[in-house]
Amino acid sequence: MSMYHKPIKDVIVQLESDESRGLESRKVQEKAQKYGENRLREGKKRTLAERFLMQLKDTMILILIAAAIISFVVALSTGEKEEFFEPVLILAIVILNAVLGVSQESKAEKAMEALKKMSAPHARVIRDGVEKVVDAYTLVPGDIIRIEAGDFIPADARLLESASLKSDESALTGESVPAEKDAGALVQEAAPLGDRINMVYSGCSVVYGRAKAVVTATGMDTEMGKIASLLEGAGQALTPLQMKLKSLGKLLGFVALGICAVIFLIGILSGMPIMEIFMIAVSLAVSAIPEGLPAIVTIVLSMGMLRLSKKNAVIRQLPAVETLGSASVICSDKTGTLTQNRMTVVSAHAFGQKGLEDISDNNSDAIKALLKKAALCCDGSFSVEDGKEVHIGDPTETSIVAAAFRNGMTKESLNAAHPRLFELPFDSDRKLMTTVHKFGDEIISVTKGAFDVIAGRLAGELPDGANELVDEMGARALRVLAIAERKLNSVPTAEEAGTLETNLTLIGLVGIIDPPRPEVRDAVKECKTAGIRPVMITGDHVITASAIAKDLGILRDGDRAVTGAELSKMSDDELEKQVEGISVYARVTPEDKIRIVRAWQKKDRIVSMTGDGVNDAPALKAADIGCAMGITGTDVAKSAAAMTLMDDNFTTIVYAVKEGRGIYDNIKKVVGFLLGTNIGEILCVFLSMLLWRETPLMSMQLLLINLATDSLPAVALGVEKVEDDVMTRKPRGKNEGLFAGGYGIQIVLQGALFGLLALIAYYIGKTFIGAGCEDAVKYGQTMAFGVLALSQVFHSFNMRSDKSLFEIGPFGNGKLNLAFAASVLIVALVMFVPFLTYIFGLVRLSVQGYMIMLGLSFVPIPVLEIVKFIRKMVKKNK
Repeated sequence: MSMYHKPIKDVIVQLESDESRGLESRKVQEKAQKYGENRLREGKKRTLAERFLMQLKDTMILILIAAAIISFVVALSTGEKEEFFEPVLILAIVILNAVLGVSQESKAEKAMEALKKMSAPHARVIRDGVEKVVDAYTLVPGDIIRIEAGDFIPADARLLESASLKSDESALTGESVPAEKDAGALVQEAAPLGDRINMVYSGCSVVYGRAKAVVTATGMDTEMGKIASLLEGAGQALTPLQMKLKSLGKLLGFVALGICAVIFLIGILSGMPIMEIFMIAVSLAVSAIPEGLPAIVTIVLSMGMLRLSKKNAVIRQLPAVETLGSASVICSDKTGTLTQNRMTVVSAHAFGQKGLEDISDNNSDAIKALLKKAALCCDGSFSVEDGKEVHIGDPTETSIVAAAFRNGMTKESLNAAHPRLFELPFDSDRKLMTTVHKFGDEIISVTKGAFDVIAGRLAGELPDGANELVDEMGARALRVLAIAERKLNSVPTAEEAGTLETNLTLIGLVGIIDPPRPEVRDAVKECKTAGIRPVMITGDHVITASAIAKDLGILRDGDRAVTGAELSKMSDDELEKQVEGISVYARVTPEDKIRIVRAWQKKDRIVSMTGDGVNDAPALKAADIGCAMGITGTDVAKSAAAMTLMDDNFTTIVYAVKEGRGIYDNIKKVVGFLLGTNIGEILCVFLSMLLWRETPLMSMQLLLINLATDSLPAVALGVEKVEDDVMTRKPRGKNEGLFAGGYGIQIVLQGALFGLLALIAYYIGKTFIGAGCEDAVKYGQTMAFGVLALSQVFHSFNMRSDKSLFEIGPFGNGKLNLAFAASVLIVALVMFVPFLTYIFGLVRLSVQGYMIMLGLSFVPIPVLEIVKFIRKMVKKNK
């Protein structure tokens, strides 16, 4: 018999659970061993061998391997030992390159896995009679869980209690309308999944209401697990920047192939051996085509994501890292993001008394009565364990429950004395929550919510002085909640719910303080220096919001604070015209947030938007960078957002923007370095073939340069620390390309410099250093190899910054220092170990030759220092 067809008692017995106490810890461990973790099976990961082979799938590398094999066969036929060196060496370098690629890929994969663990969902569960928050993967059948609006359902479960519960089951049933749930219903055993109204299912979300349920299935045994095979195999999509670089790589690839074809033709016409010139052409193509660009960008982005996660900003979507650095508007919630989210009820007013009364351990009877009713209309819980306060649930609600607790009223005792008979859960559209309770012989509904909303639902006029009290509390930066009641003749039915929050009687006001985060003031200043506009969006009263915004520096002289009511009167065109003059939005709805985002986007701004509720999801998706709250945010909000703030702190957004700018800068450095070196290699070989019908570099030399001077420094540049002045620049334009501002021309010129230096070295080597020698060309090739390899390694230091190396300190990047040392060591071994020198087709040079080679290799440093100085002077005089 299915769980949805059985009575609740039978379900509890079968699952060996307890409806009030949940499972005992011992039982949880036993069931965890039996059922395993509550996870869906992941798609099969590629083995190490498969990943290695993937590194070799590029067409040009396959051609090179084929050419090396042919060369090996030719060597076998001739029997000459020397003939074996080249094909064996080429294969060895290709394999080494592939190993390096697998290593880098593994680093990126580990970074992504670490992020996945950090953003793993949680669940509220009752175990050993205590409610706690645990990782969702630890749930087992029989666990008693609580769910509410905005939660993802962590496992299949049978409802025990429910209040106006609605679940979005479109992922399972395809039905777009949320399914209404009823814990008390008994369902036919043959009922299809969509009709099982007493069940909730893993992977779906709660869009309204709350419930208590017992877990019936976990992991692959859930309904979602049964169709998990349909979800497997989805690959990681490329980011927009990666796609652009892939297209650029293809374009450069065609250019490189064209040049290689010309080189091959010139070599044939010059009488060079076909196999030799073919190997050179293919090796140049392998070295020059930047097929690794998207992969290295992935590594830089992944490592950047890991750095951000250590500072409480967990990125869910790789493209968000690219976009972060260009954010120009940050629309932030007030509560918990700009403020400390340490909600404390500090004062209250019960109508019929005079003035405000501070909350203490022994308030007046009138205030105690007010706090009693306010606490009953809360779902949050508060307790003191080992002298430490434990808050579970919404901070606003737990602050009210805590105030009642201080006055000797626990939530449990209140619920026992006045059981909840009916409720209308809170939602951000109504800005209200209502519960119905038994008070002696009377049935009374209690409604809490925004003062101005409740004021419009009263049976009569506002009590005298109500508005003045609200203004007084707002001026003190207190968040004001109104508490109202209504006496009922009977418990309302679902059909009567629409009129329950009308004809109310206002019984009191509660003032809650949530002090601003002290670090936010500096973050707001940093935003303004960086050309970023901070905007406050809140559900609070406009006076309270304005007081805090002024204190933090968000509301400047001449800026406006508008309410949701004023916003609703504006057309979209009017909002677009006025949006730049508005710094505070109060009493807004989630729909208003979308309008604000779009108004800024029409101004070509990159917008970051924070949100925590289920209804915030559309605005988070509409924003260029949606930021969900990690502490107070719902699972639905987190899934819609590109980034989750694990500490709900505005300063973390600003840090993430700063880091995003640094990551984008590093990507530019990597791209510039790789393309510059590739252009240098192509120009060197191409011009030499045109001028002298000779190749300045052999195939294995080209491949070694690619291994020694490209990959290692490029990855090291990708982790360069963020420059100190990155937040003094204006944000990057929305449509600004990677090569904007003359960067593309700069890369070509740098490549031309490498090519020219290598050609000069080749000419000096064969004409002067090797003059009169039988193998003078080898002297030229040795010089060209050394200069092309070392000049690129020296140049990697230039790429660290647009500033002078003497200004930033030449050795500030430890990883680049190691990459430099490793690259120089590889070149030195090849040039000075006789066996390696011989097999790579090099020769020993004179001291003069080595000095010239080093001198030419170092040229990019002073040349770029002069260019940087001139650029600085031009900028200074503008």
